[in-house]
Amino acid sequence: MDGFLGLSLEIGFLCVVGSVVLAFVRLVKGPSLQDRVVALDFMTVAIVAFCGLAAVRYATPAFLDVGLVLALVGFLATVALARFAERSTVRNRKESRDE
Repeated sequence: MDGFLGLSLEIGFLCVVGSVVLAFVRLVKGPSLQDRVVALDFMTVAIVAFCGLAAVRYATPAFLDVGLVLALVGFLATVALARFAERSTVRNRKESRDE
């Protein structure tokens, strides 16, 4: 790819990779479970964007299918982690009241 589109795609790839790295740092550092869930969700969104950029760059629509499946799996994982966080919060409240 030449010209403005090629340059835009390269800048887009760099921005997406940079955002994944920064989200991974937040995932590792934390400090809370909610921070980690948001970082994991953001990493999923960034990787879906990467798939979209790759579909344009390589003119392969299969990357769009991969991005769609990844977005669905990421959504389900976020919902599951949110439910887990909610249950652990409710459980901690009950334990503190019992003491």
